[in-house]
Amino acid sequence: MKINQFAQIDVDAEQALTELQNIGLFTPTALTADLRTNLAHFLHRCFPEALTPSSQNEAIANLLLDQTTTVSAFLAAPTTLTAVQFYNLALQLLGFEATTDFDLADPLKFMRASQLAFADTSPLDNATLLTDIYLLLTTHTKLGLTYLDDLADRGFFATYTGPRPLFFNGKAQAVFDTRHLIKEVVYVEAPLDTDHDGQRDLLATTIIRPQVPAELKIPALYTANPYFKGINDVDDLLHNVDQELAVKSAADTPLPTSTTTLPKPRSVQGRAQQTEKIATDNSSYALNDYLLARGFASVYAGGIGTRDSDGIRTCGSVAETTSTIAVIEWLNGKRRAFTNRTDNIEIKATWCNGNVAMTGKSYLGTLAVAAATTGVAGLKTIIAEAAISSWYDYYRDNGLVVAPVDCQGEDTDVLAKLCLSRQKDAADYAKVKAIFADELAQLQAGQDRTTGNYNAFWDERNYRNQIANVKADIVLVHGLNDWNVKPRNVEKLWQALKTTGVQRKLILHQGQHIYINNMPSLDFTDMMNLWLSYQLYGVANNAPAVIPNVTIQDNLAAETWRGYHDWAPVDRKRQLYHFTPTALTLEEPTDAAFVTFKDDNRQPFEQNKRDETRWLHDFITATPAYAANQFRLKTAPLAQPLTIDGNVTVTLQAAVDQPTGLLSVLVVDYGQAQRLGATPSMLERKGYRLNPAGQTDDLVEFKLQAATDYKLITRGHINLQNRQSNTTSLPVEPGSFYTVNFDLQPTYFRLAAGHQLGVIVYASDMGMTLWPQTVANYKLDLNACQLSVPFTKH
Repeated sequence: MKINQFAQIDVDAEQALTELQNIGLFTPTALTADLRTNLAHFLHRCFPEALTPSSQNEAIANLLLDQTTTVSAFLAAPTTLTAVQFYNLALQLLGFEATTDFDLADPLKFMRASQLAFADTSPLDNATLLTDIYLLLTTHTKLGLTYLDDLADRGFFATYTGPRPLFFNGKAQAVFDTRHLIKEVVYVEAPLDTDHDGQRDLLATTIIRPQVPAELKIPALYTANPYFKGINDVDDLLHNVDQELAVKSAADTPLPTSTTTLPKPRSVQGRAQQTEKIATDNSSYALNDYLLARGFASVYAGGIGTRDSDGIRTCGSVAETTSTIAVIEWLNGKRRAFTNRTDNIEIKATWCNGNVAMTGKSYLGTLAVAAATTGVAGLKTIIAEAAISSWYDYYRDNGLVVAPVDCQGEDTDVLAKLCLSRQKDAADYAKVKAIFADELAQLQAGQDRTTGNYNAFWDERNYRNQIANVKADIVLVHGLNDWNVKPRNVEKLWQALKTTGVQRKLILHQGQHIYINNMPSLDFTDMMNLWLSYQLYGVANNAPAVIPNVTIQDNLAAETWRGYHDWAPVDRKRQLYHFTPTALTLEEPTDAAFVTFKDDNRQPFEQNKRDETRWLHDFITATPAYAANQFRLKTAPLAQPLTIDGNVTVTLQAAVDQPTGLLSVLVVDYGQAQRLGATPSMLERKGYRLNPAGQTDDLVEFKLQAATDYKLITRGHINLQNRQSNTTSLPVEPGSFYTVNFDLQPTYFRLAAGHQLGVIVYASDMGMTLWPQTVANYKLDLNACQLSVPFTKH
């Protein structure tokens, strides 16, 4: 196994001893004690679950220093302690098994292969023992935690009486008791009236926080989660994708407009120090749970239109953003909240130091991005995973209706209905049913599934338009195989943030639409602990310099993550590949060549029960049923590896025998190899412990799967009528050739030497686009077709 630790900070011996004293492990007399005394003292603290010296000695007796020397024997009659002996001991403490995981004769070989940090000083003296113990405490165990985290979960800090919060190696430590949390609900008043009831919308806000001394103010991790209060069945609202492509008008579609007068704020009838309602909802994000014991509160709010709140869902609108930041404004002392929905008794977040970070994946991360683009005071940073930065890039692509993977028929109206959890309370839903029906009608008109064009509706939902307002530092996490929130969302946001001057970090993994906090190969939780300790507590840990600007998981080697300066820079060098009838080549063609294919995927797709995953596999492998529906080319086997870094751009010159048409492109890595699965494999269910109270997460890891012949690298789509832009519709004359040039989804992908780079050109994409019923015939002029590949020598 490989363990990549990007948040492990090197400190000098003086700092190490100071921090060891701060956590109560050693006293200043350790400097003058002998090595045996310090080692024995350390080992007795390594078993906090053992409550007596005898029980601790029994645990120590199970440890070996080498093939013949037990730790107990060494402590009874100490001699010199070598680095090999110390790291044999260290690996056992970290949960690795002698002979199974590592060789007692050469533990450093295993540590090098696993990328575990060590200090090869031999023999050890008292001073080096202390610094090696410090390093060991910051090193990851076999189950993905630092060793000090592992000790904390087993009771190391149970008797700790020092200052809180406590920081070690720049990161907050689990010194707060999370067995007895404060769980409460308040109602934040937003400057909105989305349900038109003449009162400002109240937003139910759940707070989960540790009990702390009254004088201590703690920061908040806020997750805006529209799913927090439940979701609705929306199968009856899914749009039919058995649709012909529309022949578009050149005119823009006018959008309905509405104006409402914002009611005055509620009149405060009193003030309270205690809330009236105990929160019964569970936390929804493991990273928040991990940080609770470390002195961070967790705050959850579903927002407008969710159960126990006012308003209606508006899917990505300005109102939804306003709803999101209202909670931040209350935490920062600039907005009011009440103890219930009727009595107007105000309550303040007196426990909060005013510093807020937003966390979450998908829609949750999307709302964090939306909040950041307002520049709201108090929001110090966001950690946005798989987040949408423009809703057009989620539901559309170059003038086409394009679904998130496995979500055919979904759109903004469907998502709004899904999240309107007020529906779960019958009487409450009755108040807003008619208003929400009107909102759905406006969403349906604005989203415009007829043309698929970018319009004012989508422009309102493009958070990148407000990038100049961003003041919070940003962490972005995204899957390079995420076909739900496609990588264009993070790439365009990453590029836009370069103009802001804020600190920004990017982590790209090889997964789909997932969280990555529970993988032993990456110290993601440590990185975020370091980042949040810096951002919200002001710890001088140099987090912006310690954490790489860009961290990317390798797609060829398991458990391998690397740090880079940038991703997908616009000035990246490019390799131009030309289309010929038989190959994708670096040589420009000299002879005219035309090829044809048809758009007739429906029959075999229906025969396979509309299985989109099966369709994609069969299409890439060119099963006979789909062979005529595509044109494919491959390069010669690559003499050298090729690393694609950014947006592959395709130029096609195409004609179709219909008055409308679409083109889709897949770029594929061909070559038999074991490849990482896009979904992590289970290592140990509930094997990742989050805090001493016993909360857990599953321990997972990306694993190499059985060998396959191909891997999808990237894809993209365009409407022939939108060959100029996604806002402009141009006519298509049957049989006439038109040139289109468009970016595929950005990526970072390494092709191994001997593999072939392939491209497949086709029309309807059964997993994403509409499914036209008319069989259309396409022709490509290969002399005008090219693939431009950004590459790097990383």
